[in-house]
Amino acid sequence: MNQNTGTAKISIIIPVLNEAQNIFSAIACTQPSTNIEVIVVDGGSQDDTNKIADSLNVIIISSPPGRAVQMNKGAMLASGDILLFLHADTRLPPGFDVMIRTNLQETRAVAGAFTLRIDAEVASLRLVEWSVNMRSRFLQMPYGDQAIFLTKETFNKIGNFPELPFMEDFEIMRRLKRIGRITIIPVPVVTSARRWLQKGIWKTTLINQIVIIAYLLGVPPQQLVNWYRHKKFRKI
Repeated sequence: MNQNTGTAKISIIIPVLNEAQNIFSAIACTQPSTNIEVIVVDGGSQDDTNKIADSLNVIIISSPPGRAVQMNKGAMLASGDILLFLHADTRLPPGFDVMIRTNLQETRAVAGAFTLRIDAEVASLRLVEWSVNMRSRFLQMPYGDQAIFLTKETFNKIGNFPELPFMEDFEIMRRLKRIGRITIIPVPVVTSARRWLQKGIWKTTLINQIVIIAYLLGVPPQQLVNWYRHKKFRKI
């Protein structure tokens, strides 16, 4: 990129859909920081998500629903040289901005993410965290809830997020690995345990692995979505 990443502006893109319970904390965790902008990309929320975000003096734009579509639209309008994609239920650590600039500059990685911590005191979730962090470190495959970041130049080079109904983070990491190294910052972001606790920790983990294998075997993402809608995984 043309600008030294040590001083580069960071655009934080938060895709949302009915995230009134999370959006305040998501935006609050981006402060204090320097030379950033926060872009909330709303996919048609029917709750107070936009009202809360508007009260916090951030950029709010509308988009058709779909996390990949929303993140791509946010990236298109971002003025920063570095893009940080933040899920609404994930919290950044203090000093994240300095860590990102330093890591991109010193490691010359094409992209990066943070290690993961899950916000529930459940012993089995510590094993989930461990497996996620080992996968990220050794396979260089962090996922979206680890706050993926990269330069806007690299994002445009690889063709943005593939606009899939899900697995967009998995696919973009596969593309990035082909052109360079992924750096993992050893300081965790904290993400909500809700998806593990709602369906069950081991069931959620198993379903995630089945979906990845099916995707790699060529099952279309829309077919995987249809399986979810028709309770294909109910008896797992």
